[in-house]
Amino acid sequence: MSRRSGVLEFAVLGLLRESPMHGYELRKRLNTSLGVFRAFSYGTLYPCLKTLLQRGWLTEEGNRPAEDHEREALSASLGGRRAKIVYRLTAEGKEHFEELLSQTGPDAWEDEHFGVRFAFFGQTSRDVRMRVLEGRRSRLEERLAKMRASLARTRERLDDYTLELQRHGMESVEREVRWLNELIESERTGRGRGEDREGITDPESRPRRSGEAGGRSRDEGDTPPDPSEDTA
Repeated sequence: MSRRSGVLEFAVLGLLRESPMHGYELRKRLNTSLGVFRAFSYGTLYPCLKTLLQRGWLTEEGNRPAEDHEREALSASLGGRRAKIVYRLTAEGKEHFEELLSQTGPDAWEDEHFGVRFAFFGQTSRDVRMRVLEGRRSRLEERLAKMRASLARTRERLDDYTLELQRHGMESVEREVRWLNELIESERTGRGRGEDREGITDPESRPRRSGEAGGRSRDEGDTPPDPSEDTA
């Protein structure tokens, strides 16, 4: 499985964990909520859905035959009327997604995968969030050191515009490192946006602290920055 398809499968499972939806809704959420999938087609989504169905991680509303996937994709691509096939996460799919959420290896620190992982931090335990954030920061600090060393070696041979482009790339990485430092500090001091999960994913269902007002945290609806846009 390629890294790109792995990121897509993770995102699809994560979105369907939040709620069942049909293919058009799913594609729209991938386009609007996860920046890495902005240039994204039905021809990429439906093979992914078919694979997840075959693995038993998804099920369809009405249990339609596999041929309906091709008809729905063709109809959507031609601008025609779309069949409303609703996709749901199975118990096995939820278990697999939980397993993916717990992974903190180098893939989770890379540009493309980190942005998607960050989008699901609200469903991720605090210790895992910390490991992913620290891994991402370490990866960017390594990149920044290499960029500075390269610039020092080649500065005299670069024209003004190429030099400015190099500086812009370094400033982008520096900004993300500062942002990561703030997030890590917030997690360490208990001011992270997500609650530490112990099987509770709904903020309304956790016990309220003494004197805590009702209602949802105003941070819940915040849209996190897309790190992939800031990283050269």
